[in-house]
Amino acid sequence: MLDSTDPSASADKQTHMRNSLRDMQRHISTSTLSLKEKVAVTCRVLYDAGHDSGLAGQITAREDDGTFWTQRLGLGFDEVTADNLVHVDEQLTVLDGEGMPNPANRFHAWIYRARPDVRCIVHTHPLHIAALSMLEVPLQVSQMDLAPLYDDCAFLGDWPGVPVGDEEGEIISGALGDKRAILLAHHGQVVAASSVEEACSLAVLIERAARLQLLAMAAGEIRELPESLAREAHDWTLTPKRSQANFAYYARRALRNHPDAIDSKETSA
Repeated sequence: MLDSTDPSASADKQTHMRNSLRDMQRHISTSTLSLKEKVAVTCRVLYDAGHDSGLAGQITAREDDGTFWTQRLGLGFDEVTADNLVHVDEQLTVLDGEGMPNPANRFHAWIYRARPDVRCIVHTHPLHIAALSMLEVPLQVSQMDLAPLYDDCAFLGDWPGVPVGDEEGEIISGALGDKRAILLAHHGQVVAASSVEEACSLAVLIERAARLQLLAMAAGEIRELPESLAREAHDWTLTPKRSQANFAYYARRALRNHPDAIDSKETSA
């Protein structure tokens, strides 16, 4: 029961939200993992979350100089480690590491050029996203847990084919616009985020969103969320600290299952 003598008990919702955001700054720590380690851990998180589809899909994380780290072609998400990533430039020339990147990484460069705010891109073909993409319908966000994707997931209804050319990069980056995610018809999903932590969280979430949508569509008509409340929930659940907290949990769980993902098993997530 609320204590009526406590002034904070009568504070409005916005005040409680501001106080919580302030407290998150103090209590949620920044990851000590390196950029390469975050990428490797994210691959394992996504593998465990059902994003594995053989060798399909890519992840890239951008350095300040515009180069990026990505997985080596021929390795599944469950085999990626911080040591076997490759460092490439916009033309996919390998600067460090062995092997070659996935040629489909070319469209990532188009997104990075168009979106200076994007530091990590995840493209995968998880089961429920792939199934939803076959129906040629956009993602519908109508449940609280999915709020980070509310009005933040674009839709490309025309399949441009295998994205290994500049034309596909132009099409996908144009359709993405200023959104953090996009559903590609007959293909999969792309998350373009401000950090590896945010990208990992949204990639896990978008597959859950597709699964929920397919379940709801099978049962009846999906009802829309009230716009003002949905936008409030979007902004509340998509702060950097919330993404860091999500990622820390996913990383702890992934490293229990896949301690080989990072160089040092002593490193804290």
